[in-house]
Amino acid sequence: MIRSLFGLLACSLCLSITAATWADDLRVMSFNVRYGTANDGENHWDRRKDFLVETVRTFDPDLLGTQETLGFQRDYLAEKLTGYEAIGVGRDAGDERGEMTAVLFRKARFEKQAAGHFWLSETPDVPGSKSWDTSLTRMVTWVKLRDRKTTPPVDLFFFNTHFDHRGEIARHESARLIRRQMVTLAGELPTILTGDFNAGESSPPYQALFVEDGPGRLVDTYRQKHPEQQPAEGTFSGFVATQTQGARIDWIACSPQWKMVESQIDRTAREGRTPSDHFPVTAILRGPMASR
Repeated sequence: MIRSLFGLLACSLCLSITAATWADDLRVMSFNVRYGTANDGENHWDRRKDFLVETVRTFDPDLLGTQETLGFQRDYLAEKLTGYEAIGVGRDAGDERGEMTAVLFRKARFEKQAAGHFWLSETPDVPGSKSWDTSLTRMVTWVKLRDRKTTPPVDLFFFNTHFDHRGEIARHESARLIRRQMVTLAGELPTILTGDFNAGESSPPYQALFVEDGPGRLVDTYRQKHPEQQPAEGTFSGFVATQTQGARIDWIACSPQWKMVESQIDRTAREGRTPSDHFPVTAILRGPMASR
């Protein structure tokens, strides 16, 4: 009886989502901003922060996932990117200490329903926890949003993360954990995941997110729009605009019910230099029953 009732509720939820009219496409950006205390010389945060904000404004995202964000960088982005709300805590203890996977969302479009964080470990609810072969504490920030521009309003989930740069097992297990957590938190609601995954397309974490069957399998927005892999798809720039080789390690993923409009690697540069040591990546998504 309980199982039948759950099935009816799930079907009702699916019908309400697919029956909605999505007035506007959803603009999503993922951006590793490079932590602001790094000894980067001429590429120090203070010398590039306005350029970085301009880059974000140019794309004009509805949802922005950031990585390596320190508290003062989160606050600077929230101040300069007017009309957004920022959510982020430090990975070291769930307070202001350490890097954040801070997210920003456009307040005029979205009403926040819930928000939270979990850690990429065997004890995800324990702030600062580490597992497997990870070299650093890693985490996920998420927010449940109600999109006021749909008729009727539809809820969606936005997740943002940063995988370990050394631990191969940790990256794989982190991807598997995220899929489980997304199913638990979001169920069948539309879902978006942004992040710096420190892994390429042939890696186990990529397979775990995008290829392996089962609940929570995601779609790689970039590969969906660009099926043929090209040599210049690297997303780590090292602040050098011409550095486009290497792996595409920054991804925007989404649940299958989204329609892909566009997905790009943003090569914005000024005098040969980029606003961060990663190129931001972008996607434009359309709801399942968009009217155009």
